[in-house]
Amino acid sequence: MSAGATDRQRTYIPAAGYDWLLPLYDGFAKLMGSEAAHRQLVDQADIEPSHHVLDIGCGTGNLTLLIKRLHPPIDVVGLDPDPKALARARRKAEAQGFAVRLDRGFSDQLPYAEASFDRVFSAFMLHHLTPDEKEKTLREARRVLRSGGAFYALDFGGTGRANGVIAHLFHHAHLEDQHRIPAFMREAGFAEVTELAPRATIVGRVSYWRASG
Repeated sequence: MSAGATDRQRTYIPAAGYDWLLPLYDGFAKLMGSEAAHRQLVDQADIEPSHHVLDIGCGTGNLTLLIKRLHPPIDVVGLDPDPKALARARRKAEAQGFAVRLDRGFSDQLPYAEASFDRVFSAFMLHHLTPDEKEKTLREARRVLRSGGAFYALDFGGTGRANGVIAHLFHHAHLEDQHRIPAFMREAGFAEVTELAPRATIVGRVSYWRASG
């Protein structure tokens, strides 16, 4: 969905959980080890030079730009509803000399044609969404994947306090159904869903998932 008038009226949760925290987000993410987590996510994806890649809920562009840095030949698109986060992502892309496309839109109504991407990524975004929004987002991710493509996600994977004090402090809205993500993926039509062993971090219990189209 393009960023038209309807989009502008929709609400969303900023990358840092609160709009006023956005200037601190990149420093906090680095401190919490997000780049290593992102790198592990990308390394699992078997990206090829001809691939078209989408990062939904890209925020300030950390994962989007890492994908481009690791795989310069590919076309990378980042999508997020937050114009302030996208503006920061664009400044970072320009400073790093990376040509990436950054679009404003919502993950549950992707503004792209069917079978547009070989890989779709999501990092620490699904926990922002209600169960209904999670289901719609995963159906949309499945829709835009090409035959043989795959969806790769990284997010909090536990329930209750397993998600950590920091996770509850900044991202308390929709953590209780995170354990249902594999089921949501299967219901969205993904043929094969793999959940890698979760690991405990300072921000909570983190899981990686792969869902094949």
